Amino acid sequence: MIDLDNRTEKKYDFETIKAITASLSHLEVELILTHNDEIAQINGEFRGIKKPTDVLSFPNDPFPGAPLGTIIISVDKVSEIAQELGHSENDELTLLFIHGMLHLLGMDHEIDKGEMRVQEERLVQKFSLPLSLIVRTQV
Repeated sequence: MIDLDNRTEKKYDFETIKAITASLSHLEVELILTHNDEIAQINGEFRGIKKPTDVLSFPNDPFPGAPLGTIIISVDKVSEIAQELGHSENDELTLLFIHGMLHLLGMDHEIDKGEMRVQEERLVQKFSLPLSLIVRTQV
């Protein structure tokens, strides 16, 4: 289940995101859509990087009834990347969501041995999406 907090004027179709969430976890996920200025502030506060990024993930401490965590996505980055790569904003939002969701599930492409990349590729194929975030940054 998705708990959506859309802090922007953008409208998206969330059916694929809902299906992806249900395929990976029975826990609720908070999805915040925001602009570059707010995500830059959050990125600076929590990661010490004072610039906008595309997606941030914040897993919750597990306890009964707790949501899995929060995914924050910049709609400005969604638009910019989708235009640059020639696919829809909805596809880009979904790709970023997959990346964030896998981080919430404990995966980390910076230290694993390709497991997160394999999972991203599997989900991209299953839901007929363009190249995933990890795959396109390693091409």
